[in-house]
Amino acid sequence: MTAAEPVRGEAPGRRRAPVPPTPIDGGAEAAAQRLGAPAVPVPDAILDRVRQDGGAVELELGPRAEAGRDWWPLAIGWAARGQVPARPAAVVRPTSAAQVAQLLAACARDLVPVTAMGGRSGVCGGAVPVYGGVALDCTGLVGEVRLDEASLVAEVPAGTNGRELEETLRGTGEGYTLGHWPQSIDLSTVGGWLACRSAGQYSTRYGKVEDMVAGLEVALADGSLVRTGASAPRAATGPDLTQLFTGSEGVLGVITRAWLRVHPLPAAEGRRAYSFATFEDGLDCCRRVLRRGATPAVLRLYDAAESERTYAHPGGCVLVVLDEADPAICAATLAVVDDECARAARLDDEIVAHWLRIRNDVSVLAPSWRAGIVVDTAEVAGRWTTLPALCRDVVAALRAIDGTIAASVHLSHAYLDGACLYFTFAGRPGGGGRGDDGGGDDDRAGLIGDAMPEASPAATSEESYYRRAWDALAEVVVARGAAISHHHGVGLSRGRFLAHALGGAHDVLVALKRALDPAGVLNPGKLGIPTRFGEVPWP
Repeated sequence: MTAAEPVRGEAPGRRRAPVPPTPIDGGAEAAAQRLGAPAVPVPDAILDRVRQDGGAVELELGPRAEAGRDWWPLAIGWAARGQVPARPAAVVRPTSAAQVAQLLAACARDLVPVTAMGGRSGVCGGAVPVYGGVALDCTGLVGEVRLDEASLVAEVPAGTNGRELEETLRGTGEGYTLGHWPQSIDLSTVGGWLACRSAGQYSTRYGKVEDMVAGLEVALADGSLVRTGASAPRAATGPDLTQLFTGSEGVLGVITRAWLRVHPLPAAEGRRAYSFATFEDGLDCCRRVLRRGATPAVLRLYDAAESERTYAHPGGCVLVVLDEADPAICAATLAVVDDECARAARLDDEIVAHWLRIRNDVSVLAPSWRAGIVVDTAEVAGRWTTLPALCRDVVAALRAIDGTIAASVHLSHAYLDGACLYFTFAGRPGGGGRGDDGGGDDDRAGLIGDAMPEASPAATSEESYYRRAWDALAEVVVARGAAISHHHGVGLSRGRFLAHALGGAHDVLVALKRALDPAGVLNPGKLGIPTRFGEVPWP
């Protein structure tokens, strides 16, 4: 191929339905809403037009309840009590970008909120339809993947499932890869990755998704479809509008198609594992590796607690290294790693194999919440000069909260100027202990009739602990000048921190929202942006 041509095969054209994190006790049909915002209905005329144009509309209680949640850990606890965060008035599943654009224009005219969602694998409540309205299920935006093999650019519909995209690329021509391996790859979609600036586990080699995107097709609130990104590798044609929509979480527009940079399948792979006496020693080693220009695909450093729990390695901090690249580049990268790790203890490469086997395992999450143990993770990012103190202060702040039974950290993504730190915390509200170690990776008057129940004492205490943990964590992160999110996004759960974290720049974001969505209907309640539909509810 010398120009973009369709990739043959059926995989990219299949819709894959979102996978819920845990069943809703009592059934989805009977689920109550936990958040108490007024629910906005959808006029019949809008839904009739969707049906006429070939889109699907779902009004049954069960599917609407399922569309009212994502993988936000707090919502997993609510599911154990027969609750969902919110319920949309209707679930709409378009099959084309034109249908999306037309729906947005109609909803803007009638002031109906629209919450775009893909695989609903997000963990920040970004796909929760806080004010009812339309849950815009984008998993129907599938079809041909077109690949320009010479330029290594793939054109991909936004609803394409991550695993299916990767398998399709690998089976095409000489074999290609996006190199994007988020933990949610089996659940998530391309549009979801772009909406929250996702990171894959091989990001030190391939970059985050914002480094992979060459252009976007976006449906705006006024019903127009715009294409961002020039048909060139770089351009000086004003600000990069592709990056404006990447990470905007459906607040500024709905991504319907993307052009992504791909790579030939790597011909070589190498693995290493080391142990450091302290986490700070390991951090410094990772910094030196990146400083010398080596970018191993995986560079993951675990503190002593996680090293023992995950790798049965007591008394040290495990570093997992994996690279894939051209043989010469792979060999050179590992030579730099070996040189910089010369003072560390070399471990068996089986450590890396173990990580590969367990890296996507999140099976402990739902059972923990059902057992009354609050569990969550926070991935933040800071410069190398900040990281040692950031590690100490965040873990100390979490452990100081009454009820904490675990708080730990690992480095998951590294760059020349800094890295992502991935904190895990667990608490048993009312347990009275402090953890020392452990841890792991519908109308406005209620026409639909979904009343908000009173919270049980257990739910109230869990939410109280959850809020205190996030308040303590965010206070340290912002004080240290770090980013409150590296790749999970902001959504509903972190929105209350964003104005403080961004300072005056948050006013610019609010102004952009008003300019592109003057009716304020796109994913209201997210990114800490004020909304016409009332106060943003938070437990």
